[in-house]
Amino acid sequence: GKYLGDEALEEGVDVCVSTWNRLTPNSMPAMAKSGANYMNSQLIKMEALLNGFSEGIALDDRGYVSEGSGENIFLVHDGKVITPPLSSSILPGITRDSVIQICRELDIQVIEGGVQRAALYVADECFFTGTAAEITPIRSVDRITIGTGKRGEITGKLQEIFFAITSGEREAPGQWLTYVNESAQEVPVESNGHSSKAQVQEASAAATAQVEGAVDFQTVMTE
Repeated sequence: GKYLGDEALEEGVDVCVSTWNRLTPNSMPAMAKSGANYMNSQLIKMEALLNGFSEGIALDDRGYVSEGSGENIFLVHDGKVITPPLSSSILPGITRDSVIQICRELDIQVIEGGVQRAALYVADECFFTGTAAEITPIRSVDRITIGTGKRGEITGKLQEIFFAITSGEREAPGQWLTYVNESAQEVPVESNGHSSKAQVQEASAAATAQVEGAVDFQTVMTE
C-alpha cells in the first residue's frame, strides 16, 4: 500500500536484492515479531533507498530468497504461486497466510519452497505482502523488468479479492475474524465457513450498544 508509495499498488515498485542477509535461525528467531529483529530490516531498507530502490529483498544464510525488509514475497511462474518457506528465516505474516488461502480458494497452486535468487529475474509476476504493504506488485528486481513490467493478472486478481474482503464488500472466511467482545463471539458461522454480513452487522450493533451503555453508566457515576 502507501507504505511503498501512493502509486505502488497499481504500478508496482522497483526493488533490489540486498547485500545484507536475513539473520540465521540460530542467531535470532526470524519468526518472532521482535523489535530486535528490525535492526536487520532497517539495514536492508536503508541500503535499498540509498541506491534508488523502493525496497530490498534479503537472502537467507543459504543464499535462498527470504523476504523484504518488512514484507513477505511471492512469485508467479507458469500459473503457480511460489513463496519462501518458514525455514528461509521469514516472518509468518498474516497477509501472507491470507493470500495463500485466497489462492487455494481460486484453485491456484501454491508452492512453499526454496526460491533461488535467479528465480526472481525470470518470474512472470512478483509481489510483496504485509500489513502495511498489503499486496504490492514488484515491477523490477535489480533493474531487471519482471514480466511485462506491469501488475500481473494473478497479482491483480488477488488484490481485488483481498481488498473486497478487507473493505467488507465480500464475505470473509470465518476464521479471518477475531471478535473482541462476547456478543460478537457468538456470531454463528454458516456451513460455507463464512459469517453473513447481516450477522456481523447485528453483532457489531450489539457491541456498540454495550459500549454506549457503559459510557452512559460512567457519566451517571461521575455526575
